[in-house]
Amino acid sequence: MKIRKQMIIAAAAGLGLLLAPAMALAADEERGQLSRGDYKFLKDAAQANETEVQLGELAKQKGMNQSVKTFGEKMVTDHSKANEELKAIASQKGATLPAKLSHGERSDIEQLQKATGKDFDQDFASRMVKDHKKDVKDFEDAAKDLKDPELKAFASKTLPTLQEHLRMAQEMETAVKNEK
Repeated sequence: MKIRKQMIIAAAAGLGLLLAPAMALAADEERGQLSRGDYKFLKDAAQANETEVQLGELAKQKGMNQSVKTFGEKMVTDHSKANEELKAIASQKGATLPAKLSHGERSDIEQLQKATGKDFDQDFASRMVKDHKKDVKDFEDAAKDLKDPELKAFASKTLPTLQEHLRMAQEMETAVKNEK
């Protein structure tokens, strides 16, 4: 019994060694002509945009405060546009964008779907401030560090919009906290 278990473990390890180059090749094919770092930014930015679009749709439907609904509309418009630009860059570079959101992003959307009324508004506003602080930092870094010129230009061009989103999100958060 012990020998059989060892043989199974050895076989699994051997299979892993055989598959590792194929998995690395698949990862290289996903990123096309982009470096690993540039592809990570492209992939993360596309998923963040898609998340913002879905959360914006949710805010338009469930928001109680007008600032939440207005901000949701802006998220849908601006992040849809940014995602179209990213898709064009990905296509031009032969890179493949993920077909679905990460588990964490889906979980965050599901959590907000369960919230209602003022709780939704406050949770959404807080999430938007947190997300846009991270986005601004990521795009500042990308505008400095990316190697691909088109992707770098996209990051530089998009950064002011994200900074404006952060300012608006902070105002929205204040508005929903002060609501009675």
